[in-house]
Amino acid sequence: MSEISGQTSASALVEVFSGDSTLSPQDVYTFLAQNPDFFIRYPELLEKIKIPHAQKGSVSLVEIQSEQLRKKVRQLNLKLSQLVSIAKQNEKIYRVYTDLNVQLLRCESVAEVQFTLEDVLQERLQLSSAVIKSFKGPHAIPELQKRLFTEKRFKSSSFFFGRLSQHERQLLFAESSAESVALILLGDQEDLGILGISSSDASHFTPDMDTLLLQQLQQVLNIILPEMMGY
Repeated sequence: MSEISGQTSASALVEVFSGDSTLSPQDVYTFLAQNPDFFIRYPELLEKIKIPHAQKGSVSLVEIQSEQLRKKVRQLNLKLSQLVSIAKQNEKIYRVYTDLNVQLLRCESVAEVQFTLEDVLQERLQLSSAVIKSFKGPHAIPELQKRLFTEKRFKSSSFFFGRLSQHERQLLFAESSAESVALILLGDQEDLGILGISSSDASHFTPDMDTLLLQQLQQVLNIILPEMMGY
């Protein structure tokens, strides 16, 4: 089959497509695979080839190729729209966290920090709650629960994303919806407490999330909270 060339090739293929040749479909397949420019050299064949189509009857190879191209263009446009939407959402989130960090630097008390976190994250990002649970003071997490909690959720990182047990949700978020959460250990020595952010969407916070913006938030809180908490 590899010796077929020139007009003989074209005639042979026409015969095959007409059903008048002893060449097998595999022979044709192999030849076309080895000669991808065949229809460039014999473009008149494209309009002669008819392929059954369930909805449109017999259509030419050119029509099929055009439809495939249109389908690819639609798929690419859809992917582009999705990427643009993701980029816009990421820009919104970046601006929210930038504004949040600036507002936090102006706070003068833990209560003001708590209010600012709630106001920005709940109102602008539609999250369920944002709470600071300290490791010291009258409202601190009990020592035993603190140790069990940190050993379970912060084994290798000062961040945790995902779901909590019912007991853990109650301990950190009380009655607020917390189907998925982001938890951050606070303090340069991880000794200040935990910032918990919750969502009513179980898929909002996932273990593969990027931590860049939350790292910046963590750094700001590590700067302003020690003095406010009396450390």
